[in-house]
Amino acid sequence: MEKSLILYVEDDETLKFITTDNLEREQFKVVTASDGVEAWELFGQQTPDICVLDVNLPRMDGFTLARKIRESNQDVPIIFVTAKSLKEDKLEGLLLGGDDYLVKPFSIEELILKIRIFLKRSKTLQEPAPQTQIRFGSYSLHLAKLLLTGPDGDVKLTFREAELLHYFLKNQEIVLNRAQILESVWGGNDYFAGRSLDVYISRLRKYLSADPDIRIENRHGIGFQFIISATPRKNA
Repeated sequence: MEKSLILYVEDDETLKFITTDNLEREQFKVVTASDGVEAWELFGQQTPDICVLDVNLPRMDGFTLARKIRESNQDVPIIFVTAKSLKEDKLEGLLLGGDDYLVKPFSIEELILKIRIFLKRSKTLQEPAPQTQIRFGSYSLHLAKLLLTGPDGDVKLTFREAELLHYFLKNQEIVLNRAQILESVWGGNDYFAGRSLDVYISRLRKYLSADPDIRIENRHGIGFQFIISATPRKNA
């Protein structure tokens, strides 16, 4: 079985050595860099399955690196690692397209668990499914391609955007509380996941704005309801 490839970027050589050693013991293949510029070059040369990025890096910080990665690849999961615990820093990382955040000092076991979760989700979304194209309203969601096709053309989704939209499609007309959505799509319910959910719902509303019959409505004090007025059927 081919090993999953991790791009791990960390300028603390001791931490990088210890973490890499533990990841390789778990049968991951790890390519490392000590600064953002080197990491960006490696990203172009390799095809990592997941990126683990320190935020405070020399030459190019982790947020700038993540932005460049997202411009090139919407699919690869990104986990940020940093010594900072400020809410603003965590939110910035999530808004840039990061999938999760670990604050130093972190548990190796927790990092490995997060890596396995995101690799599993990424693989699941990329595997062909019996019904990979879901039509609703004026749109089609191509799960295997992470592609939303509509009146304004194609939109390449991140795998979390695709997960969230698919979850709504499977639960049309149902009023979903925030905890349900966060547990099902994010795998946890905390402040940062909650803020990230609001951002992703805003993105989906923008992507679906060409069809007035499709709405993601707020249900005050509860959560959200995905409504397709013209086609109230469930076909997800």
